[in-house]
Amino acid sequence: MDNRAHAAPQTVNPLQISRCVHEAYHNQRIEAVNDHEIRLSVMTEAFPWHRHPDSDETFFCIDGELVIEFTDRAVALHAGEFLTVPKGVRHRTRPGGDRSVNLTFEKLDAETVFE
Repeated sequence: MDNRAHAAPQTVNPLQISRCVHEAYHNQRIEAVNDHEIRLSVMTEAFPWHRHPDSDETFFCIDGELVIEFTDRAVALHAGEFLTVPKGVRHRTRPGGDRSVNLTFEKLDAETVFE
C-alpha cells in the first residue's frame, strides 16, 4: 500500500533547496509523478554529452541561465523558460554564467547514454 496516498501533500521549494548546494554539479530527484520524475539540477560546470534513447527531457530554468548545447546549435534558457529535448537527441547542459538552477522532467529511470 502506498502511504503517500494518505499523507498530506507538502510544498517543495526548489530554489530554497538549491541554496544549500555547494557542489560543482548536483542533481537529485525531488518528486516522482506517475511514471515521471522531477529532478533539481544545480551546476557551475558543464555536464557531459549524452542522450536518452527512451525519454524526452524537459528543462525548466528557475535561476541563472542554462545553456543546452546540441551538435549544431545552443539554446540559452533564462528563469521562467523551458525547452524539451526529444528522446534520442544528443545534448549537454552548462550554466550560462557562474551558476544555474533548473528542474528536469523525464521518465523514471530513463536510460542515459554518454557519448
